[in-house]
Order: sequence, then C-alpha cells, then structure tokens
Amino acid sequence: MTGPFGATSTTDEVLEGVDLSGKRILVTGASAGLGVETARTLAAHGAQVVGAARDLKKAETATAEVRAQAANGGGLELVELDLANLASVRACADALLADGRPFDLVIANAGVMATPFGKTADGFETQFGTNHLGHFVFVNRIAGLMKPGSRLVNLSSAGHRFSDVDLEDPNFEHTPYAEFVAYGRSKTANILFAVEFDRRHKAQGVRATAVHPGGIQTELGRYMTPEVMEGLLANIAKANEAAGAPAFEWKTIPQGAATSVWAGVVAPVDEVGGLYCEDCHVAERVEGGDIRGGVRAYALDPEHAKALWAKSEEMVGERF
Repeated sequence: MTGPFGATSTTDEVLEGVDLSGKRILVTGASAGLGVETARTLAAHGAQVVGAARDLKKAETATAEVRAQAANGGGLELVELDLANLASVRACADALLADGRPFDLVIANAGVMATPFGKTADGFETQFGTNHLGHFVFVNRIAGLMKPGSRLVNLSSAGHRFSDVDLEDPNFEHTPYAEFVAYGRSKTANILFAVEFDRRHKAQGVRATAVHPGGIQTELGRYMTPEVMEGLLANIAKANEAAGAPAFEWKTIPQGAATSVWAGVVAPVDEVGGLYCEDCHVAERVEGGDIRGGVRAYALDPEHAKALWAKSEEMVGERF
C-alpha cells in the first residue's frame, strides 16, 4: 500500500515496502499501547529502537513481541525514563549523550491524561509537567544526537482544543483545576514545542511535527470513570451530528500509531515540519466547538511557541 493513507491505515500499511535498516529511533512510553506498537513496527522494518519507559520491568514484558518481530537487523533496547521527575530525565539524557550514537527519529509518545490534581517530583502540575516539561528537557538535552535529516514527532491530541496553554498560571495555583483543561494545556504545549523546535533546528536539517493519534482505548484513559467517558463520547456524538460528520469510531492501536510513523518516516518533511497532523495527513486549522478534527490556530502560533519555550526554560531552570 503506497497511499494515500487515512484514519483506518495501520502502521504496517504505512511502512509497507519501507526499509529502516541502519536507522536508530527513540520512542518514549515503550511499555504499553501506542509506544509498544510504534516500537514493534519500526523494529520489524529494520530499525534499531531505543524504548524509554518509567517501569523497565513492565516494559520488558510488554515489548516481548517487539523483539520477536524485529527483522532486517532491527532490534530493541530499553532505557529508564520517568518524565515526571527531571532528575530521571536528565540522567537518561546524559546516558544517551555519553553513549554518543545518533538518532534518525525521536517519537515523544509517552503521556498521561485527565489525572486528578497532583504534582510531579519537581512541583509541576502533573499533566503539564509530564506531557510537556519532561519531554521539553529530555528532547532538548539529546538534540545534539539528532543528525541532519532526523525528525522529532510529538504526540499531541485533539484534546488540545480543550484549552490553550496558560503561561501566567501553568500549575493551577490561581485557577480551579479541571482534568481536561489541564490535559488540553499540555497537549497544546506539545504542538507549540514542535513548532518552535522546528524553527530552531530546520536550518541544520532537523525538523519537528506534532500528531494526533486518534481515539484509542489504551492505558492512557485509566483515570477516566465510565461516567466521564460516556459524557465525553456523548459530546463528540452531538458535535459530529451537528456538523453532519460520521459517527465517532475508536481506532485500533495499529491505526492509532500509524500517524506517528507516517509523520516520522513516510511524509515529505517539508509538508509536515512545524505542523500538526492527524489521520496520516496535515490537519486543517479550524475554530468552533466541534472537537472532531483539525487544529486550533493558537497551537501553531509561532510567537506563542516562542513564549512557551521561554516560560518552560524558566520553569525547569535550564536554557536550550
């Protein structure tokens, strides 16, 4: 299958005929769901995959199939990375830098969703701290290992449409906490980080993009009660009906991971660099209440992206 690809395309369809032998690819969140499937398909097409996970024992078990399907010189090694703890983030990055082997692709896949209010080890609101700041420090620290021609893929979500980032109160110190507002802020941040990373590195031949994998039933939804899930799906159904759009359907995990590998390996880089993709295509900019598809303009605003970068540096105490 050569394309065009869409919402139902799978990872193996997207990579059909693609030989990744000799490529070295890093995937965060390689202990469940999309991370495991992403690692599996990349290794099966010959890539040497470095899977980062908080719980290495869990990751070892979860990635058995990745090793079993590795082909054409592909393989998997695991590294410990807790994105909710900057000491762990820096230690992992330092170890990769000491190793010195470059990367052709970094997929920032790990994340949490709709968690109760909490804080990371460094005192940041859990979702913003884990989904954005952890990856912000990690990716920037290993950016020197990304050789010309390499790409960064940040996993965002249609949930970015729940909320823009709040640079005045990122930790909800003055704002009432709401799980999906916090999730929306973190997912918007994932897009803005890709926008500014792309601007800073494209002259060196390193590009970045953000993707929405689609609605998939994975461990990501473990904090959502059945009532919350039912309410969310009801709102989506109502919006789809009002827009004359097809009914919502869950994606399979191979379908959900397809946009990550499409944006990272298959798509022409000049078409996706600095942008947001969904269903294996570049998303349109949209406004309005429908949360089915598209990207909000605030998530691609270059000045907004610069401001988030500066705020993130201030929060983590490190300049890049």
